[in-house]
Amino acid sequence: MKRRNFIRNSAIISGIASFPLAASQAGENLKFNKLPKEKMKLEFAPFDLQLKHVFTLATSSRSTTPVMLTSITYGEYTGYGEASMPPYLGESQQSAAKFLKQVNLGQFSSPFLLDDILTYIDHIAPGNAAAKASVDIALHDLIGKIMGQPWHKIWGLTPEKTPVTSFTIGIDSDEVVMQKVKEASPYKILKVKMGRDNDKGMINAIRSISKVPLCVDINQGWTDKHHALDMIYWLKDRGIVFIEQPMPKASIDDLVWLREQSPLPIFADEALQRLVDVPKMQGIYDGINIKLMKCTGMREAHKMANLATSLGMQVMLGCMTETSCAVSAAAQLSSLSEYADLDGNLLISNDPYTGMLIKDGKITLNNQPGIGITVVNKVV
Repeated sequence: MKRRNFIRNSAIISGIASFPLAASQAGENLKFNKLPKEKMKLEFAPFDLQLKHVFTLATSSRSTTPVMLTSITYGEYTGYGEASMPPYLGESQQSAAKFLKQVNLGQFSSPFLLDDILTYIDHIAPGNAAAKASVDIALHDLIGKIMGQPWHKIWGLTPEKTPVTSFTIGIDSDEVVMQKVKEASPYKILKVKMGRDNDKGMINAIRSISKVPLCVDINQGWTDKHHALDMIYWLKDRGIVFIEQPMPKASIDDLVWLREQSPLPIFADEALQRLVDVPKMQGIYDGINIKLMKCTGMREAHKMANLATSLGMQVMLGCMTETSCAVSAAAQLSSLSEYADLDGNLLISNDPYTGMLIKDGKITLNNQPGIGITVVNKVV
């Protein structure tokens, strides 16, 4: 190799030294040496996801979910991202558009300046976590495509260690719940939304036709700790594996008491947003549910999973109602989790992408570069 080329290649590899991908592996795929001279271009477009069934939680119901789909183009490469914004999170297509219009990626010479770019994105305005995640995901997809590698390989993760994913059953009548359970027969664990006045009826309806393990998500729906504990004991006898956010996130003393008494693990959902929140969960919850739309994307989710594990907490990777874009992005780090709830794309009828698959209930990653998606219907 000529000295000039050696220096150039060494500089490129050192620029990705923060990624666990072995330098030797990176060196075998040096097509990203010749990085484009033009600037990165961010584009975005609103899109409404159509749910197959009305989706009901303890506090709300909806049949659609607004999202903002993004793309970042850099020379011949394009990375795709997504912001999913169920109304209860406080973001909208309008707020996402307002935020994304402020993003100036042209000031950065390369997408490999990931930390600098995402720190800049995070400081444009407070909040806007899903809008920030849409840029983060698109950047990761772009970088992976330039490197010719999927992110689970860049992170050095083992795809065979991905968990099974739960399939979500929203709050509904016993008849509809039973129909949903029949449709979810390929899945090894179901996640049941609870927190209204028909909790026992839903579980009894499910147990009348299925013995599959269940986890339940209360979405802060129980307000009395004694009732919550009684329900958890009742649920344990019916094959429930863990409880997610049983009480309001502000009821810390009650949650500490409940965790000490509970025969089942308790996971944080609404109580957890970002990396700084993870240490605060110790002693209150047994595990955390990480969602890209709440933590601003893949970069921070990866840090959260590692931190939670180091603190002795279990990890679950969750999602909103999302396309295969955001779900596949989260799936790239699913090997770091004990549980997964990555079924958001399975709940919709108009997914513009294909990506990670569920085979025999298990998250199955492909070897496509980036986040591993293919565009089926181009939106942005």
